Amino acid sequence: MITKRAISMFSVFFLCFSLTACGGGEDVTEPELPAEVPEPAPVPEPETEPEPAPEPEPSPEPEPEPTPDPEPEPAPEPEPAPEPEPAPEPEPTPTPESAAPQLPDTPFEYAQIDWPDYVLENQFPAGAIAQIAAIEHDNTPVDNPITNEGATLGRVLFYDTKLSANDTVSCGSCHIQSEGFSDQRTFSEGFEGGLTRRHSMGLGYARFYFSGKFFWDERAATLEEQVLMPIQDEVEMGLTLEELQQVVASQDYYSALFEAAFGDSQVTTERISRALAQFIRSMVSFDAKYDWARVDVESPLQDFPGFTDQENHGKVLFLRQTPERAGCVFCHTSEAFVGLHSVPDGGETSTTNNGLDLVSDEDLGVAETTGLRRDRGKFKVPSLRNIALTAPYMHDGRFDTLEQVVEHYSTGIQNHAQLNPSLLTEDGQVKLFNFTAEESAALVAFLNTLTDTRLITDERWSDPFVN
Repeated sequence: MITKRAISMFSVFFLCFSLTACGGGEDVTEPELPAEVPEPAPVPEPETEPEPAPEPEPSPEPEPEPTPDPEPEPAPEPEPAPEPEPAPEPEPTPTPESAAPQLPDTPFEYAQIDWPDYVLENQFPAGAIAQIAAIEHDNTPVDNPITNEGATLGRVLFYDTKLSANDTVSCGSCHIQSEGFSDQRTFSEGFEGGLTRRHSMGLGYARFYFSGKFFWDERAATLEEQVLMPIQDEVEMGLTLEELQQVVASQDYYSALFEAAFGDSQVTTERISRALAQFIRSMVSFDAKYDWARVDVESPLQDFPGFTDQENHGKVLFLRQTPERAGCVFCHTSEAFVGLHSVPDGGETSTTNNGLDLVSDEDLGVAETTGLRRDRGKFKVPSLRNIALTAPYMHDGRFDTLEQVVEHYSTGIQNHAQLNPSLLTEDGQVKLFNFTAEESAALVAFLNTLTDTRLITDERWSDPFVN
């Protein structure tokens, strides 16, 4: 049985233990007792949370925009370099040589021409207006006859592109053999692409221009003078005469050619012009259908056995001279079919105005050379041989076909103040030809008989730089 004393002692002991455990009773020294390790408090079980709703699929993230590269720091400006000493001017570079022309060992024959009788003598009937033998038109000067060697040199010069400022064009670029030594372009193209003012006239049969004057406005007094003008023209070839002489002298292949033509190798502009003129005067051939048929008759007015009825009809229309119709032969005379031999009315030229325009404002023609009002709108009359090859026609290339040319004379002649008198009636009215369709076709058929294929294919007049 527990006594009151025991209970009292137990109470005191418990009080002391409590004070010690609570940090009190610092003055009381008690033996240290091992601390009781309290039992861990029970961990409450977590409350059961509801299942979370499924999260939606995440939308694809947009691709990040590329970050622009940072602008580079500007480089510091370099110190200015000292100006270099000016280099000495280089010596002028000699003109490079072009490929040598391909020439025969023995020169082609240019000097000897097999002249038909009807070229050497006038076989038109007595009284035919303005008709003479074609040879009487020959403008070959005594001091520059054609030689085989001279014409050979002229051929090379004619086709050599070195004779232009940038080595791109030659005389043969605008006077093309297959086109009757004319140009099918209305206006020819120069060395830098510029265009000529007038159409390129055919060069065939140029030796029969009796006046000896050349170009549409006859500004060149001789063929020797004419051949140098396109070379000096600022649009066509662009060389000075001094440059021309230097360029030709710098090509090795010219030395032997000049020596053969003139006795030594000296190059001068005079010799260049003489050789070119010889080559152009040699451009003569009598191998057209007209010539083959002409040998069978004594007079050009007779029917040609070798012609068709249409061609003979056209020939009659061309040669006939009546008060109502001045035949074409009045302006295209002789059997070279060139301009008048004589200069009418005391004038300075045998050129003509054929009524292309009522007035002449832009191109005054021969008046630009002579300064005379009576020469306004007048132009040189070209040969009609190979005329079918030399389209377009007239000084400005306004007509594309021979049919258009015939139609002009039929219905389109304008009453210009300087109109050729043969195209006027006695009371000053225009004398239109008024050809029928049949007559127009016949005239064109006749003009086609003047085409000479030898002239346009013979190697003598071809480009020697083309292999």
